[in-house]
Amino acid sequence: MPRFKLTLEYDGAPFVGWQRQSNGLSVQEVIETALNALCGERVTIRGAGRTDTGVHAMGQVAHADLGKDWRSDVLRDGLNAHMWPQPVAILTAERVSDDFDARVSAVRRHYLYRIVNRRAPLTVGRGHAWLVKRKLDAGAMHAAARHLVGNHDFSTFRASQCQADNPVRTLERLDVMRAGEEIQISISARSFLHSQVRSIAGSLEHVGSGKWSAADLRAALDARDRRRCGMVAPPEGLYLMGVDYDPLLGKSCFTG
Repeated sequence: MPRFKLTLEYDGAPFVGWQRQSNGLSVQEVIETALNALCGERVTIRGAGRTDTGVHAMGQVAHADLGKDWRSDVLRDGLNAHMWPQPVAILTAERVSDDFDARVSAVRRHYLYRIVNRRAPLTVGRGHAWLVKRKLDAGAMHAAARHLVGNHDFSTFRASQCQADNPVRTLERLDVMRAGEEIQISISARSFLHSQVRSIAGSLEHVGSGKWSAADLRAALDARDRRRCGMVAPPEGLYLMGVDYDPLLGKSCFTG
């Protein structure tokens, strides 16, 4: 069966998350329903990351095995038509070889956490950033974040219900910068623990507000104790920005 790589974006606000659940509509269900309508077959897709309720994506990746060898642009446009008006869009559809797996083959995932740092409430940005009214020091946040870069046991920064066997992860990048009223936390790694990014963002907010020092953040990391984590930042500020793959993996001569 032809395998297709789907790169997509979505507004996570209306959904219970990426993965199908019994308690509400998921992004996965929206796409699979559109595939069923377009292709006339039941298809299960596999995503690169299981984003939680309210989390957004600008570059989520999934793959699907279809019974027909679709032209890529026709598949993209057909799915987008069937998903309308849900806030989900297929950006590209690419024919790939069978050794490509959206989740297992990923070598790096990139997330962005957005904080709007101002007194006035959010209007057009409501549901798409975390509003923090107290003044934050982005420079102090960035300096403290250096303690988290590299290979560490991140037990402090993972949800209690996290099912990963190993709490050790390697953060390749963790940068904090201010752009006007917005503070952006950019983080990259091969994989993340459940709620790791939001836990780190909430703890960095404590540093920015002066509640914690950089040493406090390091002590929380070294404690390997979930009780030492700062607050967990709300989901609406989190975006899955993109997923990297080995450029040779899934390489295909198919065009469309």
